[in-house]
Amino acid sequence: MLFIYYPKCSTCQKAKKWLDGHNIEYTERHIVEDNPSHDELKEWYKKSGLPLKKFFNTSGLLYKEMKLKEKLSSMSEEEQLKLLSTNGMLVKRPLIVANDQVLLGFREAEWEKLIETNDDMQRTGE
Repeated sequence: MLFIYYPKCSTCQKAKKWLDGHNIEYTERHIVEDNPSHDELKEWYKKSGLPLKKFFNTSGLLYKEMKLKEKLSSMSEEEQLKLLSTNGMLVKRPLIVANDQVLLGFREAEWEKLIETNDDMQRTGE
C-alpha cells in the first residue's frame, strides 16, 4: 500500500495516525519531494473511477492562484494530467494506492472498506 501525503497537512496527519492505529503496513511518499508522475497519475485516475477533477487539491493556494477553477473545464484530460504532474501541491491528498484501488482524501468509512478488502495483505504481525 502506498500512502502519498504532505506532512504539514492536518488531514494527512489524521490519515497517517489512523493507518498506524490500525496497524496497517504502508510505504509513505512525500507528495512534494516525490511528486506523482504523469504515468502514475494516469494509471491511478483510471483505477479510481473518479472524475479527473477530484485529483486536484481545490482548496490549495496554488490551485486558487492559478485560477484553475475557471481553466480546468477547457483543458483536455491529457493537459490536466500533465499539469498535476508538475507540482505535488496541486494533487488532492492524502492518496492511497493499494492493488487496484485508489482513494483520494481521508474518509474513514472508505478507508475501512479498503482495509477490509486488503486485510490479509496489509496487516502486520497477524
